[in-house]
Amino acid sequence: MDILVCGAQKPFMHGGAEMHMDNLTAALIQAGHNAELVRLPVAWEKDRIFDSPLAWRTVPVDAELVIALNFPSYFVSHPNKVVWLLHQHRGAYDAAEAEWSDFGLDDHAIEMQRQLTEWDCRALAEATKLFTTSGVVADRLARYNGLTGRPLYHPAPLTDRLTPGPFGDYVLSPTRLEHNKRPDRIVDGLAHSGVRAVITGRGSLAEQLHDSAERQHVADRLDMPGFVSDEELVRLYANALAVAYAPLDEDYGYVTLQAFQAGKPVVTSSDSGGVLEWVEDGVTGLITDGSPEQMGAAFDRLAADKDWAARLGEAGRRRVKDLNWTTVVETLTS
Repeated sequence: MDILVCGAQKPFMHGGAEMHMDNLTAALIQAGHNAELVRLPVAWEKDRIFDSPLAWRTVPVDAELVIALNFPSYFVSHPNKVVWLLHQHRGAYDAAEAEWSDFGLDDHAIEMQRQLTEWDCRALAEATKLFTTSGVVADRLARYNGLTGRPLYHPAPLTDRLTPGPFGDYVLSPTRLEHNKRPDRIVDGLAHSGVRAVITGRGSLAEQLHDSAERQHVADRLDMPGFVSDEELVRLYANALAVAYAPLDEDYGYVTLQAFQAGKPVVTSSDSGGVLEWVEDGVTGLITDGSPEQMGAAFDRLAADKDWAARLGEAGRRRVKDLNWTTVVETLTS
């Protein structure tokens, strides 16, 4: 089947959404389809927010099937459009989206938000099938748009390379260093723990995190190497004590799935969204209230009983063992 995968991208950024697009396209090709990825740039500023939806509406897509993944690619016009929604654009009144938008609470912004929601509802309702990447996104879809999406889960990048290893003396947090990922919770937790931490990734909070570690006298137990290669990330997962990941209302959470594939428990917080679809407190990880005291205590509990940490990690491996791209492709194309 000739299939076009449609996705939008903020120029000069590369993260989970971009990996998702690439991996889906590769999985479709591996399954024998003739598949290509079509991406258009998107701008989040409110004065330009309608430009990309209009552009997608006029893009000619000559294929038997199109699979649209994120805002505003699902505005593409095609009689056989399947939407697998990664997330949706909302206004800055929603804290999880605040860093991506300059929407506010003034009358003009509220009217634009209303119009954008109306446009979303129409474009998404055109889909012959409507899936989401998680239950969290399905709940948002129902709440904001009154539409029903079926969660369709998929494996994380590096799944075939991640394997369990020894339980070391550090918690690992591979993430973008941005406010919605809340890496500061790991740094603050160190001040109430005796373990080490390794936070990989880049972002606008790098300097702030370094300064915070210095103020709290934990800089000697914090390693921030920045971007690391896939090979190094696989090694870091394999030798970690646990993975710490406490984002705000996460859409899905590749970090959690990768941690489980490596047999490591995940320490998170009770407002982490999609992460909580995988982490069960005391079974596959530890759910805290996100406070420095509880985060630090969770790190120390795992460090004090590595056999228990291993049991939690093994439960996590069982939790993700059936995730595969074959099922995803069959579901999207059937």
